[in-house]
Amino acid sequence: MGKIAAAALALLMLIAVLASAGAGGLLSAFGSNGTEPSRAALADIPSGYLALYVDAATTCPGLDWSVLAAVGKAESDHGRSTLPGVTDGANYAGARGPMQFLPSTFQSVVAKHPPPKGGATPPSPYNAHDAIYTAAAYLCDSGARDGHNVPDAIYAYNHADWYVSKILTQAQAYASGAGFGADTAPTAAALQAINYAQGQLGLPYEWGGNGPGTGDTGFDCSGLTKAAYTAAGITLPRTAQEQFDAGPRVPTGQQPKPGDLVFYGSPNGSIHHVGLYIGGGQMIDAPRPGKPIRIEPYRYQGDDYAGATRPA
Repeated sequence: MGKIAAAALALLMLIAVLASAGAGGLLSAFGSNGTEPSRAALADIPSGYLALYVDAATTCPGLDWSVLAAVGKAESDHGRSTLPGVTDGANYAGARGPMQFLPSTFQSVVAKHPPPKGGATPPSPYNAHDAIYTAAAYLCDSGARDGHNVPDAIYAYNHADWYVSKILTQAQAYASGAGFGADTAPTAAALQAINYAQGQLGLPYEWGGNGPGTGDTGFDCSGLTKAAYTAAGITLPRTAQEQFDAGPRVPTGQQPKPGDLVFYGSPNGSIHHVGLYIGGGQMIDAPRPGKPIRIEPYRYQGDDYAGATRPA
């Protein structure tokens, strides 16, 4: 079966599941408070899990279902992983179930936010319904409510910057801004560039730095983006201005996609900074002396955002 046919079949299955669920206004969740699933989401996420992600996300204003689904993908491949702790037992750290909760964390969240009917009695971290609703509540309490600080909420789930980047990138691949089944997944080169940049998180900013592979301790902003795309097999110029000029430009007003380069300064020859967009409104960049390579919002109050390019 071709990919498009498989996506169409998955869409029909999802609509059937949503229609039969009859709870939480699932069908209306798409296109209103939540984004719609891309072809990548329809092809990858089991329809039952997708319905749960969508409905559970509605319990937390500001939490998009795609973030919840990205966590499910990272933790257990939507319950399909055969690793210890997913369907029974525990992993090396003691985590259990498709959303990989420590028992103490699961119990504390359930005590405060009991999952709705439809799961196990008592609630179980191995039950997909209970685990996904509990994950939504945990993310909500950790910063996702009203979209206050979704990256911090993800960091609370797993204390690692690379994990935050991975979830935001996966969530963007699952979400569509162009209707049910639109393809917004990052290209392979974009993912390779992001994966490289993730590996540099925490390194120091170094003016003119090209990274440890060249004998430098860190990177400057354009050194990081050049190295990231070199790892993906794409050669970029060295400076932020040259990278901006090289394009191709993302049309003005269009939201960047993961892997796009985002620039600051004047488009008319005065670009002074560049970062690598990873989704969820966040970028990885080498910001300035004294600050390590990190994840931060690509738009902020008083910025001089100049636009984006799409090397991949």
